[in-house]
Amino acid sequence: MRKIMLIGLVLILAMVTGAYAADFPKRNITSVVVWGAGGGTDTCNRIIAAEMQKFLGVNINVINKTGGVAGSVGMMYGFSRPHDGYTLTGLSESNVTAGVQGGWDKNFNVWDVFIVGGSPDVISVTPDTPYKSLKDLIEAAKKSPGSIKAAASGAGSIHHLNLLAVENGSGADFNFIPYKGSAPSQNAAMAGEVSVVVTSLAEQQQLLRGGKLRALAMLIPEPFEVEGLGTIPSSFDSYPGLSKYLPISQAIGFAVPADVPAERKAVLVKAFDQAMATDKVKSWAKDNYYLLSGKTGADSKKVFDALQSNFAWTLWELKAAKVNPDKLGIPKP
Repeated sequence: MRKIMLIGLVLILAMVTGAYAADFPKRNITSVVVWGAGGGTDTCNRIIAAEMQKFLGVNINVINKTGGVAGSVGMMYGFSRPHDGYTLTGLSESNVTAGVQGGWDKNFNVWDVFIVGGSPDVISVTPDTPYKSLKDLIEAAKKSPGSIKAAASGAGSIHHLNLLAVENGSGADFNFIPYKGSAPSQNAAMAGEVSVVVTSLAEQQQLLRGGKLRALAMLIPEPFEVEGLGTIPSSFDSYPGLSKYLPISQAIGFAVPADVPAERKAVLVKAFDQAMATDKVKSWAKDNYYLLSGKTGADSKKVFDALQSNFAWTLWELKAAKVNPDKLGIPKP
């Protein structure tokens, strides 16, 4: 009798769970992008939302909520909405610094992230420099430590971390000059304020084609084919020691609070997987030099745990953080 009752309870739970999932979504979903309209995160979220809604049967309306520290205004807004799967929060790897910069009072692991992908970083120089290869640049930086000026947007940004990784993995020593973003750092290189710049290939592609910058190496294990430029070699080819520190890649996508019902997350995951497999998403990624990821659940958590640990402790050691990562339960990398 007891066994029959237990089986009955399991069946009832399964029926309720199935109904809960089948009933979702029954109205439109909102995607709150924490960065500005027209930027990489915004564009990426609009592309994936447009494809996902075809499989969900409802619209995904994308809005922008910018401001705060490291996107904290949009993050707080998205997290404050009911945790029912009807609000997605469009974000990127840069948001993991909000906590240690005082704009967010939680560990980033309160989110479950859906990673669309990101554009890999490239280290480039201005055309008037004598450096024709990464080895030329690194050996010059080792010979005269601190003499070569390099830009990579703000301290603690993914581009700055990639520059630090190049230094740690090769023994080079650059004179890092921080700027407020990728565009200002690239402009500084073109204006002759710095000789070296590290930003993403998506951000540099037009400047490289126009001869404003010269790419030396990709900061990923593989070379990269760029239309009109040929193949940009991997930095790992000349300096295998970089594999200890790289790659540190962009991770752009969206998130839902971790406590959204599992059945509803499963519906979103299925639509996300279907969207990632569409020709529309694949062609957009190819045209814009993005490497697609498609990671969700435990796989994406592993990526963002590592990013948060790396970013947060780097900022703390650079004295650019307001909150000790220990207080947020962020382990050292």
